Amino acid sequence: MSQPATQPKGRVVPIRTSAQPAAKALPSATTAAQGSPTPDRLGRPLRDLRISVTDRCNFRCGYCMPRTAFGPDHPFLPHSELLSFEEITRVARMAMRLGVRKLRLTGGEPLLRKDIERLIAQLAELRTLDGQPPELTLTTNGSLLKRKAQALKDAGLQRVTVSLDALDEAMFARMSDSQLSVADVLSGIEAAHAVGLKPIKVNMVVQKGVNDQEILPLARHFRHTGVELRFIEFMDVGQTNRWQMDHVLPSQVVRARIEQAFALRPVAPSQSGDTAERWAYADGAGQVGFISSVTQAFCGDCSRLRMSTEGRLYTCLFASQGYELRSLLRDPALHDDAITARMAALWAQRDDRYSQLRGQPGQADNAIRQSSGPRIEMSYIGG
Repeated sequence: MSQPATQPKGRVVPIRTSAQPAAKALPSATTAAQGSPTPDRLGRPLRDLRISVTDRCNFRCGYCMPRTAFGPDHPFLPHSELLSFEEITRVARMAMRLGVRKLRLTGGEPLLRKDIERLIAQLAELRTLDGQPPELTLTTNGSLLKRKAQALKDAGLQRVTVSLDALDEAMFARMSDSQLSVADVLSGIEAAHAVGLKPIKVNMVVQKGVNDQEILPLARHFRHTGVELRFIEFMDVGQTNRWQMDHVLPSQVVRARIEQAFALRPVAPSQSGDTAERWAYADGAGQVGFISSVTQAFCGDCSRLRMSTEGRLYTCLFASQGYELRSLLRDPALHDDAITARMAALWAQRDDRYSQLRGQPGQADNAIRQSSGPRIEMSYIGG
């Protein structure tokens, strides 16, 4: 396979959002209680809010933002359409009244959002239903992390997850479709570790026949470092990444490759809703994780609500439409109680389980129909 054309170093490429279908209206408020956890139709509580803070990225990863679909003619969202930091904080505060405990900042590449430290400081002041600070995390490609790590920590960020799909420079350039270096990412990870943004997790999206030869080099690199390396099955998110089941390398195969070099033992889940199945090196060198949403769907305890950059709520990573929130936030006649009640009503009616249906014999078509249209891109609301 030929290497795609790369972009000039440091260039920011816009994510097209104008093609997104019109948002739905949030459902009318119900009698759902505020100040207590709100379960959905399948009994799943709301625990996590993933917040996209920018529609920009300086990588062009094929499984997320392939250049063929997201070229330089794709427009940025006008600044007036982005939620302000104060609006994001307001949404997070309301979501925490419904049981949210964890806030994750995503993008695009979230470190491209100017003054993101100010948003983190605001979010760090919030409290959960039981009076605790939220778990405050950020997912990044790591390219800007070295220069930002100390400011992020000082603002109140607790830990980071870094995407890294290869150690080999040529393969890294091919996967990221950029002229940035593996060294940029590794130095960012080191800086995050030095300032205490840990435990650090590193995510590798594994594609069979593309970058699977990087599994063992990455495993060797992060042993004895305290970094948890997680292997993610290539997922059918969005419409543009040319997903094929033939390019999925099941987690059990990935684990078997690692076990040829290093003995592993299973680790019990730390909490309900964990996306990764964890295994520890038998010699005490650390842990690895496996996120198997294709071959072992974990919809049954999914507790995640996602919010796009311009304020649309999505109840599933594989959804096709979001629910309009920004206009409610900007309506001076609506107070927090009214909006919170409508957010509770949205979660209460949720029954999404796309990955679970897709994995059942004869249910793939039902899963696709459940999304009722082209699925949103991962780059639009984060993974």
